[in-house]
Amino acid sequence: MHSWCIPSHMPMRQATLPFAALLGAALSFLPGCESTKSSGPSPSDAQVQKSSPAQDADAWKRARVGDRVVYTFSATQGPGRGGGGGAARTLDGQLTLEVVSVQQPWVWVRVAFTDAAGKPLASPRLAQDLLLPVRADATRPLDVPHGGEATAERTSSAGRDWEALRYVSDQRPVDGPLRARVYANAPGPLYLTHGLLDASTESAGFHTPGGFKLTLREFREGSAEANAPAPALERPLGPGAYYDRHVDVGPAPGVQRVCFSAERGYLLRTEGPLDDAAKAAPCADFSQAEPEPLEEVLMSLPWEALNPADAPPANASITRGTFSADGRSVPALTEQSTENFEGTERVFFQTSAAEPWAPGLAGLPYEARFQPLSNSTERVVAGGKRESEGGTKIVHWGSWLAGAK
Repeated sequence: MHSWCIPSHMPMRQATLPFAALLGAALSFLPGCESTKSSGPSPSDAQVQKSSPAQDADAWKRARVGDRVVYTFSATQGPGRGGGGGAARTLDGQLTLEVVSVQQPWVWVRVAFTDAAGKPLASPRLAQDLLLPVRADATRPLDVPHGGEATAERTSSAGRDWEALRYVSDQRPVDGPLRARVYANAPGPLYLTHGLLDASTESAGFHTPGGFKLTLREFREGSAEANAPAPALERPLGPGAYYDRHVDVGPAPGVQRVCFSAERGYLLRTEGPLDDAAKAAPCADFSQAEPEPLEEVLMSLPWEALNPADAPPANASITRGTFSADGRSVPALTEQSTENFEGTERVFFQTSAAEPWAPGLAGLPYEARFQPLSNSTERVVAGGKRESEGGTKIVHWGSWLAGAK
């Protein structure tokens, strides 16, 4: 399971795939519009030219306010298994990452998906900027190798020539995607995305057909004199924040804490019981978290934004109300449906935010905004009475990062 996935704790119907389940389905990124030309070295020679983790670490330590990279992206998702039928869906625009504050060891990055004119996208999942504090140092060694065969090439992108490595992974023989990633040997100003120049993923066959393309458009280096305070962490992608979910399933109900961090362009996620140690020092240990490259996480978001919302069952009823937790209340929609399986009738309840970016959800990590805030199941027994079979509910969230608001 992907390290950013939310495991399903209950045998109940889920409305949408949680945030990181997208990573496994992440599609599409293609080489840039500029010309590329192979320089000829063998894959083994190319591997020798690979930039070292130390280079990336030094780049993050030299981060300056105003450092920015901009990519163009396009995503297409056709009808197919899980595609919901109908016409193909498309989404395109720009992805911008910009350093807005440097408070060593933390570098604060703003992430924005917009249309070609820089205006907000209509898709709710991509309509708001996200904040991402990233450690410029590392609490443990981090080195995630690029998958696929590597070949060296010289490429021109964003008005500059680059020595680069192209990594290609073709999983189509086993019904998987065709993935290509091109990384600059020396990330330089592209350290925010590990030197990514362009990327593509094409999916077909058993899965939903479609693809995603990403191309470097421009980059800018900030000023050493520029300075800005750390912004409020109102809309965190994840790092710097956490949320607690009460899980009432099985003989030992309890609270699970989900924590997020980021180091040198890798995202980290942990989940575990909220014990006394976790209460005393929230999100203090990411030693067992599997690192995910920031650029891969971001590339998955437009693909997930294209997924049509799961249609509720024909017998479902939806009511408007409020969801309350942690002393806050937000408008919510509760879906109620019934299911009869092998003579046992069950009633399902699922509550989601009517507006995932409501002010009352300030500080809630991205993945929690786009999954049910609460769900539960009841079994109908003799006489029409109902017995609870448990459920889950988000009960608390906040920032664990010192100085974050």
